[in-house]
Amino acid sequence: PRVCVVGSGPAGFYTAQHILKHHGGAQVDIYEKLPVPFGLVRFGVAPDHPEVKNVINTFTQTARSERCAYYGNVTVGRDVTVPELQQAYHAVVLSYGAEDNRVLGIPGENLSGVYSAREFVGWYNGLPENRDLKPDLSCETALILGHGNVALDIARILLSPLQLLRKTDITDSSLAALACSKVKRVWLVGRRGPLQVAFTIKELREMINLPGARAVLNPADFTGLESAVKDPPRPRKRLTELMIKTALEKPGEKPVEVEAAAAQAAAPREWGLKFQRSPQEVLPTPDGRRARGIRMGLTRLEGSGDSAKAIPTGDVEELECGLVLSSIGYRSLPLDPAVPFDTKRGVIPNSSGRVEGVPGLYCSGWVKRGPTGVIITTMNDSFDTAQSVLEDLQGGVLDVSPSREGFGAVESILRSRGVRPVSFSDWEKIDTAEVARGKAAGKPREKIVDPAEMLRLIGH
Repeated sequence: PRVCVVGSGPAGFYTAQHILKHHGGAQVDIYEKLPVPFGLVRFGVAPDHPEVKNVINTFTQTARSERCAYYGNVTVGRDVTVPELQQAYHAVVLSYGAEDNRVLGIPGENLSGVYSAREFVGWYNGLPENRDLKPDLSCETALILGHGNVALDIARILLSPLQLLRKTDITDSSLAALACSKVKRVWLVGRRGPLQVAFTIKELREMINLPGARAVLNPADFTGLESAVKDPPRPRKRLTELMIKTALEKPGEKPVEVEAAAAQAAAPREWGLKFQRSPQEVLPTPDGRRARGIRMGLTRLEGSGDSAKAIPTGDVEELECGLVLSSIGYRSLPLDPAVPFDTKRGVIPNSSGRVEGVPGLYCSGWVKRGPTGVIITTMNDSFDTAQSVLEDLQGGVLDVSPSREGFGAVESILRSRGVRPVSFSDWEKIDTAEVARGKAAGKPREKIVDPAEMLRLIGH
C-alpha cells in the first residue's frame, strides 16, 4: 500500500512512523510546503528549550527509512490537489496543523505594535513568512493576552538575559532586536482566574526562576484559593500552590553587593499575571497609528474549574502598553475544497482520524482535534489515526488491489506545474550549513530564514 502524509510536523512524522513500524510493506511519502521539515518542533518550540527538539532524531530515522520519502517545497492544495493525491495513493493523511491564529475581534487590533503570538514566535524562531516582522520593542511595558505556555514562552524571551539567548538557535536578527529592546515589564492577562490558567508548572517555574526578573503577583487574586485547591487533579493543585506561594512570598532580605542593589533599584525587569480581564479595545496614540494601551472589561466567573465562564461585570480599566501580543490560540484553515471542514471548530470532521464521508482520507494532529496539547499529545493522537489506517488496510476497507503510482504520478503533475520538490538529503545539506553557521557564532545552529537561500544552497 502507498500512503501519503501531508505535513512534516510531529503529527505527520508520528503517523508515518506508526504505519511503517506496524505494516512491513507500506510505503509512506511525506509532503511539506516548506523546504525544511519538522513543523512546530523547528518553528514553535522556544529556542531555550533544546531538549524538546530531541524528537527530531526520531523523525530523522523515520525519514531515512527505505520505505519513507520526504518531498519538501510542495504546497498541497496549490501545487497538487487532494483528489490528485487520492488518485496516486491508497490512503491520504492530512496532518498540516494550524497555520493561522485566532483573532481578537476588537477595535485597534490592527494598530502598529499589536502582533499575534503566532507571528512573534515565528519571527524569533525563523519561520520564513515572519522573517520581516520587525516588531517595535521600544516601549517599557508589553502585554500578552492569554495564559498558556506560548504566552509564557514569549514573556520569557522578552525578559531573558541576552547571554542566555545567545547560546540558543534563536535567529540572528531577532537576537539583535532583543539586544536593543526597552521592554522591562510584561503583563500576562487572562479572562478567567488562577484556577483556569492553561500553562503548565514546568513553564511557570522557569519563569519564576528567570534571572534578573521578578514576579509580581497580587496576593488578593489568590486569597481563599487554598481551600479551593483541595479538589482539583494533582497537576492543577501543584500549579496553583506554586502561584499562591509566589504571590504571598516576601522577597527575602538577602545581603546584596552594592552594585547589584543599585542595578536592581535602577530598573528590575518584572512580569505578572492579571486575571478576570477581557480585552475590549486597543487604544491608539494621538496620531491614530500605534498602540498606547488597552481597555479591558473586568469579568466575574460563573461555574468552577475548567468549565467556568467569564461574564462581563460592566467595569473597565485601562493599562498603558506599547506592545500587545495576542496569544489566544492557533487556528487551522481548509486546505482544499474537496476536503470537508468545520469552520466553526477549525477542524476536519472525523472519527478516530477517518474523515467523514471521504473513504481513504484521514487526518491527525491539530487539524484533527484543534490546536491544543504538547508533542506527546500529538504523538498519541497520530498513533490513533495511523491505527485507523492500518485497520482499514487489514479489514479491506481500503482496496489495495489497484496498484497506485504514488510519487511517480505526483512527480509528473509537479513537473508540469514547474514545482521542484526538496528531498530529505537536500534538507540534510541545509541542516549541515545551518549547524556550521551556528558553530561559528557559538550557537547550536543559525537558521536560514529565506526559502530562496535554502533552495540556492542545494542547487535548486
